[in-house]
Amino acid sequence: MASTRKRLEALTAGLMLPEAAKDPVDAPASTSAPAVPPSASSVVETRFPPAVGGSLAPRTGPGQMMAFRGQIQQVEGEMAALREKLSQYEGSLPTRKMDPKTIHPSRWANRHDASFTSSAFAGLKADIEHAGGNVQAILVRPLKDEPGQFEIVFGHRRHRAALELGIPVLASIWVDELGDAALFAAMDRENRERADLSNYEQGLMYQRALEEQLFPTQRQLAEALGVSHTWVRKALMVAQLPSAVVECFRSPLEISFRHAEQINAAMEKDRRGVLKRVERLRGHSLAPAMVVARLLDAKPGFERSEKLDILCAGEKIGTLVRAKSGEITITIVPEAATGASQEALEAGIAETLRKARTL
Repeated sequence: MASTRKRLEALTAGLMLPEAAKDPVDAPASTSAPAVPPSASSVVETRFPPAVGGSLAPRTGPGQMMAFRGQIQQVEGEMAALREKLSQYEGSLPTRKMDPKTIHPSRWANRHDASFTSSAFAGLKADIEHAGGNVQAILVRPLKDEPGQFEIVFGHRRHRAALELGIPVLASIWVDELGDAALFAAMDRENRERADLSNYEQGLMYQRALEEQLFPTQRQLAEALGVSHTWVRKALMVAQLPSAVVECFRSPLEISFRHAEQINAAMEKDRRGVLKRVERLRGHSLAPAMVVARLLDAKPGFERSEKLDILCAGEKIGTLVRAKSGEITITIVPEAATGASQEALEAGIAETLRKARTL
């Protein structure tokens, strides 16, 4: 017996049991674990992270495989959830706040300078400032030859407002290929749907596209944009008015299809007479209907009647009514006629007449 014990001691000399884990969640000390030689434990390397959910990593090959399978199932579940979220944005464009200085107007820009000095633009700019930015995003495309720079597809007024306010502009970025013809069509469609582009700006846009051979003919232009040939012809008629005629209006944005048709018809009959009358009308700031009537040498006609209050020292003393025919009727209340001074009455009537002429 003694000899057997000595032989066992000799065989196990130098071997030590691994130190017990200090983690409180480990198994009790009474539970023994098989000893692992230091040389073996120092080279063992796992290619997968520990299994989630258990307090102890599995110590056997089958256990590790089961843990890995559980991890794969968890990752697959997360990927399925992400795919479901991404499907909600299928077909959408990346949108972000951008520095307006990195965005440039399109060469096909259809906004006349007068659009950026109008009361409508001032109102849009005030709304954007109050909201802290444009709510409806503009659309841009990257410039191929200028990394980090973009060209506006549509949204020139919103971009201009943000640029003047010095704030970022919300923009959607067209990441796919977008040629000039497609850009032109998208710009035209967006403006027609919003119905805020003047007939004059529309005509200039079409005229530029034809002059630069973006579309060879008016027919091809109309077919590409999905509009009637009549619509294109009328828009071009406004844009092709002589510059001297355009200068008779307070703003070219006030010229309508109907105005252009009437002026062109008159010029076909008596071009020299119309141009003579043009010289007398420049700088008078008359209403569009009045300009057309003077150019046609006809009695003025208006699209609607107007009714204005006559004020004196901030108080209403009467009314001015202008009929569609141009006839003006002034009514003064009896108290004002007898109580107000002659100078005050004349000043109030003169100011109201001036307003009526500019409507």
